[in-house]
Amino acid sequence: MSTESHALADERFSWAESLPILLVHAACLSVFWVGVSWAAAAACLVTYLVRVFALTAGYHRYFSHNSFKTGRVFQFVLALLGASAGQAGPLWWGAQHRYHHNHADTDCDIHSPKRRGFYWAHLGWLFCRKYAKAPLDLMKDYAKYPEIRWLDKYHVAAPILLILALYALGGWLEIRHPGLRVTAAQMVVWGFFVSTVLVYHATFSINSLMHMVGTRRFDTADDSRNNLWLALLTMGEGWHNNHHRYPLSARQGFYPWEVDPTYYVLRLLSALRIVRDLRGPPEKILIEGRTRAEVDLKPGT
Repeated sequence: MSTESHALADERFSWAESLPILLVHAACLSVFWVGVSWAAAAACLVTYLVRVFALTAGYHRYFSHNSFKTGRVFQFVLALLGASAGQAGPLWWGAQHRYHHNHADTDCDIHSPKRRGFYWAHLGWLFCRKYAKAPLDLMKDYAKYPEIRWLDKYHVAAPILLILALYALGGWLEIRHPGLRVTAAQMVVWGFFVSTVLVYHATFSINSLMHMVGTRRFDTADDSRNNLWLALLTMGEGWHNNHHRYPLSARQGFYPWEVDPTYYVLRLLSALRIVRDLRGPPEKILIEGRTRAEVDLKPGT
């Protein structure tokens, strides 16, 4: 068997790895039984925004790239909220992402659409046993914290806590404010399952679509793109070509017209002295970007 055949065999579909994600998707069908209310829809929106922020600011910009600093308490808060999105622990997520940057859009990249297409980059790689474990030697800077190691090992605790909190909130509202027509089950279905699926596909699109569709301001060695619509959906992650040009920046929208809600929240947290030392792109990179015309590319080019 060839080396390529061995690699593909290692990347076969695994029910053990895929079942949790598939069950979360299937649970969304419960909306036809539990119905919807304004309170449940609001819970869906809030849990979406909070967890997208925790993934983009916490898992990505902080744990993966050290783009700002904070204390151990808020560090754990970011990790806990990120883990509640059902995307494993911060060490696993950060290690996979650092490995991606080390090998972006090469044959060694874990989730490049250039390697095995859109489906593989978006979801397929998560469905095989090979990537259930990550090269944690890449995360020695955060693995030194015992609370982060614990959360990474028992990351399923975070989604469970969120489900219990939503169930308790829904039950309380059902009793105290019956006019809202919300139930405990409805709150869980919309506040966790529907919201989680939306978070999945918004954040997964950065691995897939953001290496396929959009414009390129910087001539990076990979296929990363910029896309306003995905930046809005992911609170700023859509400026992916910018990010690959200078991954250490806490600000991915390098220019005032590039909307980056995650960075705006980080600026507020910095003003409140919860985070500090927000990194930005060097002036020479900003000048480089201003002097180059963005190139609009079609998928696969």
